[in-house]
Amino acid sequence: MAPAILTPGGSYPSSTNLLTLARSAVITASPHIARSVLVRRGGLGVTDAQKVTLGIIAAYVVVIAILWNVPYIRWVLWPFKMLVIAFHEFGHAITCVLTGGKVKSISLDPREGGVTHMQGGKNGLTLPAGYLGSSLIGALLTFAGFNINASKVASIVVGVCFLLTLWWGRRDLLTIGTVLAAIGLLVACWFIAKAEALRFVILFIGVMSSLYSVWDICDDLILRKVNSSDASVFAKRYGGSSQCWGVIWSIISLCFMAAGIVAGIAAFPQSAEQQREDSSKFIPTKF
Repeated sequence: MAPAILTPGGSYPSSTNLLTLARSAVITASPHIARSVLVRRGGLGVTDAQKVTLGIIAAYVVVIAILWNVPYIRWVLWPFKMLVIAFHEFGHAITCVLTGGKVKSISLDPREGGVTHMQGGKNGLTLPAGYLGSSLIGALLTFAGFNINASKVASIVVGVCFLLTLWWGRRDLLTIGTVLAAIGLLVACWFIAKAEALRFVILFIGVMSSLYSVWDICDDLILRKVNSSDASVFAKRYGGSSQCWGVIWSIISLCFMAAGIVAGIAAFPQSAEQQREDSSKFIPTKF
């Protein structure tokens, strides 16, 4: 991943209570989910529906690893790779703005990676925010993938992000066509088994976003030892080695993914039938 380009300056603004906003969003999406979280205090048992979800996550890990490294077949991942590169750059950009900086431009290219040009902000936070931000987004999507209604909300956000990749990304026919096809897939999944198919797509994107961060760090800093990276810039400014920071960020990324899975198990114990019933009452579709 190409490093973020920064200039000095910036200060912190006041913070927002994200926990309160997240809790309100879950309650709005499905009151039944909120009641389940409050009632379920006896421990983290894994339901049959959750066992299926965990098996799908494990399968996705294997499938993505294969698709990522097999020539020609890996083009299947093209629109999703565009999206996770966008998540990486959004992490830089959002953190820059939150720490008092200004985003001058964002460019996305699945062949060469992305670049965010920023002015100001706190560099100690904006540099790791690309990897860690995309991993956090991946964890949140994995969390949402445990429940149909949560996946509906997440799919709207993902759809907007796909459109933003067309705005900032390389505008060739392959990119435009595959991204539009991915948006079409999201829309179609709303009408399959009361949107149950939608959560499997959200799960796929979440797992890929989490794994992409780890893979990119390892590929750039451990396997190929690319000099130009967020971690190498961070090491030059704050000490240590790029490999050391890459390993630390990889561990944090994996912790985010694990936390997303545990949170999904804790928050969404409903059976598949219960989820379909809830889905029929929240932004319902005819099928």
